Amino acid sequence: MMSLRRKHAKSFVVRVTMLDAERDFTCELGWKGQELFDHVCRTLGVREWWYFGLSYQVKDTVAWLKMDKKIMAQDIPKDDPLTFHFLAKFYPESVAEELVQEITQHLFFLQVKKQILDEEIFCSPEASVLLASYAVQAKFGDYDRIVHKLGFLTQEELLPKKVINQYQMTAQMWEERITSWYSNHRGMTRDEAEMEYLKIAQDLNMYGVNYFPIKDKKSLDVLLGVDALGLKIYDPSDRQNAKESFPWSGIKNVQYSDKEFTIKPLDKSAEVFKFYSSKQRVNKLILHLCIGNHDMFMRRRKVDTMELQQMKAQAKEGRARKQLERQRLAREQQLRQDAERAKEELERRLFQLQEEARLANEALVRSEETAELLAEKAAIAEEEAKLLAQKAAEAEQEVQRQRLTAMKGEQERRAMEQQVRETEHMALQLAKQSEQRLKEAEQLKKELEDARESERHSKHRLQELASLPNMSGSIVGALHGSMEASGTITGQSSAGSAPGGGAPSASIGSDGRRLSGAEVAESRRHSQTSDYRDPDMKRLSMEIERERFEYMEKSRNLQEQLRELKTEIEALKVEESEGYDRAEQRYSTLTRLAMRSPCPQTYYESY
Repeated sequence: MMSLRRKHAKSFVVRVTMLDAERDFTCELGWKGQELFDHVCRTLGVREWWYFGLSYQVKDTVAWLKMDKKIMAQDIPKDDPLTFHFLAKFYPESVAEELVQEITQHLFFLQVKKQILDEEIFCSPEASVLLASYAVQAKFGDYDRIVHKLGFLTQEELLPKKVINQYQMTAQMWEERITSWYSNHRGMTRDEAEMEYLKIAQDLNMYGVNYFPIKDKKSLDVLLGVDALGLKIYDPSDRQNAKESFPWSGIKNVQYSDKEFTIKPLDKSAEVFKFYSSKQRVNKLILHLCIGNHDMFMRRRKVDTMELQQMKAQAKEGRARKQLERQRLAREQQLRQDAERAKEELERRLFQLQEEARLANEALVRSEETAELLAEKAAIAEEEAKLLAQKAAEAEQEVQRQRLTAMKGEQERRAMEQQVRETEHMALQLAKQSEQRLKEAEQLKKELEDARESERHSKHRLQELASLPNMSGSIVGALHGSMEASGTITGQSSAGSAPGGGAPSASIGSDGRRLSGAEVAESRRHSQTSDYRDPDMKRLSMEIERERFEYMEKSRNLQEQLRELKTEIEALKVEESEGYDRAEQRYSTLTRLAMRSPCPQTYYESY
């Protein structure tokens, strides 16, 4: 390393490192520590200078730049450039009441945060998460779900390693825990978030305590803790709970001689506490911190200096001004948000109105088209109504005609049925009469057979008589003529009984030959005597033949009439069925048309 002590150099460079930045300062060779410190405070704008100092590292011990000695004369590492750390040397008892400037508050926030993360100050996991949420609020401002998406804290160091390793939780889970608290700090400024951070941190047991290894009067290793409230003795394994405490209000003085420290209490009856430290540099640092913290303790209990009062008044005015500014900005922001919401609402309303206007125009066009279509449909419906009315009238007329036809057909059908019944009754009577006549004819046939049998017997008797030799020819001729007359009557009876009523068969003589006309006439003349002899037989045969002939004629006429009546009845039934079908079909067609068109339906209802 280059030595900074050169005869021709009149200045040297000092690099002052803060926790969030670093600056280089040019110093003259004759500057004391106080001159450099004042220059740094002026540059940073720190007016509460009594809390801070310029520290440097000598081996494993922290040392502070002495204000009353020249910089180059002090035992500091001669690096190029010289490096100091601007840190808080003394801590306030109450950060909310004592810290006036925002820069002071910010520097304390950065230092305490680093000590917690480096585990120089123990912090529970719950308190660590809460402190981390205030740190996030101080850095990022209000939580915004759109901007602060999951993963925005990935590169941030917010929790001590010991706390993270204590639980089996992923980085995402820790971020969700911190974000849940962070979202509750909406509206908090950076200064307010840092102040809330320090308020929580100052209640931690290890906050603002400088630890030094010492030995008590029994030569046991203990730790000496120096803080804003006094001196405390700790067990080396427990830095949170003090074994013995000596508040500044109860200490008369602290004496240092070589390696021995003596704490004299104000209470004369109290025992004097002595402890020992073997390192000269550590002893000087202990004494320096004791004097500084005691002075700060006494200073807090005195009336504030004019400078401090002025600073507090300015800070109060600044806070009030900032509060007013924040309120104004909040109002403006609220007004802007309201204006934006109103604008969005107006835009939305405009879009809605435009959309409604477009829909109304479309609906108007559709309604006009619909009106035209409805007008056309109305005209068509009117025409259809007229046609349907005409068809309905025709259908009604047709229905009336069909009803009249049906009634007429019904009457005719009833008349026909009556006529059929009468005809059937007549046919039944004729059948009964025919049966009776048949019975009479059978009786007559039987009598005729008896007569024929008697005739044959007579012929046979005549033949026997004719064969006698003594019989005269006249008697034989008379008998023969009588037989021929009887045979003629028999033939006429047989001919008369023919169903067709045909001519009588030719007469046959006694010798078996066919007689001529003269012979027949002669035979008839000779047979008249036999006719007179049997007039009832002839009359009966003629009546039978005549009645039979009349019966056959009547039967044929009745059968023809029955067939005609049946044909007419069938035709009437078919015609009636077709008339009903046509009427029903027309009525159903008109009904369907009436259901499709409202106008015809109205017409039918009025009709």
